Amino acid sequence: MKGIEISKEYFYKYGLPMLEKDFPDLISKLACGIIGSGSECLGFDDAVSADHDFDPGFCIFIPGEDVINRRTAFLLERAYAKLPKEFSGVKRSLLSPVGGARRGVLRTEDFFAQKIGSADGVLDISQWLSIPEQALLEATNGTLFFDNYGEVTKIRESLKYLPEDIRLKKIAGNLLMMAQSGQYNYMRCIEHGDTAAAQLAVYEFVEHAISTVFLLNKAYKPYYKWCFKALRALPELSIEAEIFEYLITTDNTADLCKEKYDAIESVAADIVDLLMKQNITNAICGDLEKHAYSVNDAIADAGIRNLHIMAAV
Repeated sequence: MKGIEISKEYFYKYGLPMLEKDFPDLISKLACGIIGSGSECLGFDDAVSADHDFDPGFCIFIPGEDVINRRTAFLLERAYAKLPKEFSGVKRSLLSPVGGARRGVLRTEDFFAQKIGSADGVLDISQWLSIPEQALLEATNGTLFFDNYGEVTKIRESLKYLPEDIRLKKIAGNLLMMAQSGQYNYMRCIEHGDTAAAQLAVYEFVEHAISTVFLLNKAYKPYYKWCFKALRALPELSIEAEIFEYLITTDNTADLCKEKYDAIESVAADIVDLLMKQNITNAICGDLEKHAYSVNDAIADAGIRNLHIMAAV
């Protein structure tokens, strides 16, 4: 059973009855669910995941102290702590993980401030450009069992995905990096006889190509160890995952380098096709650098458009 399912069953068996019995007047002000850090919030947990920070618990989100005071919050925390310590073969965590508690009673404003630096989810342009997508994903992943107060849902909806001009700025910067590392510098490094630098170029190309694929799917890119699993589940260009794996796991010998360069150009061609399908480029060629500047020109907001093309990368 997946962690998110374990938490849901634990909540309905123990959590909700506790709230209904001991805090009936608070239920209208609460949101409960499992969101935030951890592979279980993405549905990516497996047998290995249970070796750390894996817990059948859940989150109880409470509004600010003007609605629920510290004393009441403390009583709620104590009641949560008294819930069964094991469920479905999974034990409750006794220690808070690095970065603070993942489950239990959480102030909504503290949760979002910790994830994205904004207690109410309102972000300015500089924040949209700089906040890592994995942080935005942690603020919007998982599931809520209920949200009677509505505050958590409202914030999550506002963060559901990047504003279009921010998405285009990120695509433009990543395309430029793909062009420089893969289409231009990879074979130059080979010609210099520097296979180590060539592989660094491959890594740069793959990293930015993965980012571009997520952006073209309008999906937040997760933490790197879950990138390939998430990539393979995307509706568009998921097939590129196999090419990316080939590129970063093979050597740069004389008999392979041409094949790898052809793979890079194949990825570039597929991405150009999707750029054109989405009508965000006017360039008619296979040169990703030209497409980078064409995508940047498509940004509606002049302030964002005139920022350095790498401002979001």
